[in-house]
Amino acid sequence: MQDKNTYKFTLKTIAIPLYTVLFLWIILWADFRFNLHLRRFGIFPRTLLGLRGIICEPFIHKDMAHLANNSLPLLVLMMALLYFYRPIALKVIWQGLLFSGVLTWLIARPAYHIGASGVIYFLVSFVFFSGIFSRNYRLIAVSLVVVFIYGSLLWYLFPIDAEISWEGHLSGFVVGIFLAYRYKKVLPKPDTYDWEEDTYQKDDFDKLFDDDGNFSPPQKEGEL
Repeated sequence: MQDKNTYKFTLKTIAIPLYTVLFLWIILWADFRFNLHLRRFGIFPRTLLGLRGIICEPFIHKDMAHLANNSLPLLVLMMALLYFYRPIALKVIWQGLLFSGVLTWLIARPAYHIGASGVIYFLVSFVFFSGIFSRNYRLIAVSLVVVFIYGSLLWYLFPIDAEISWEGHLSGFVVGIFLAYRYKKVLPKPDTYDWEEDTYQKDDFDKLFDDDGNFSPPQKEGEL
């Protein structure tokens, strides 16, 4: 088998997600310890000051329960992104943060929108649809695992709880599809196998027959 896809586990594969989650917990601790009231730095839709939330929103959480619910999915999905999509992982992360934040700012209710759940939704969406677009069996398997583990997240794309920013979830999900489609040409290609390659060469006997199997010996020079 010729595997043209390179999946390489490096220290960064786990270090970046771990440090990211740890950083979020440090911010939450500092927020409560020093009464920083960071919630005001979240996205407040359609206001000039609320634009700062596009960058700040993913790093701010309401309380420990809020961050605890986001920590494990964020850790797992970032590791999957860095392992399977390493060449474009960082691009996907910063573009996902930016585009989902802007979309939330445009469509959300007038309230402060905070938390990394929008990031989780664009990672879920990107990993799932990238697997489908790539037609790579390994990535499709990852997509199915994502659906199995995080399929229940789909319920929170709709306004079923006034305390939850479903607009941020929806924005992240839509942006994940967009990025998966945008980068589909650079996604890992399906594996190829030796038996799939056309390595057959005609020998002297085969050359006595045409493509339809009819006997057709080569003509000598000067013969019609």
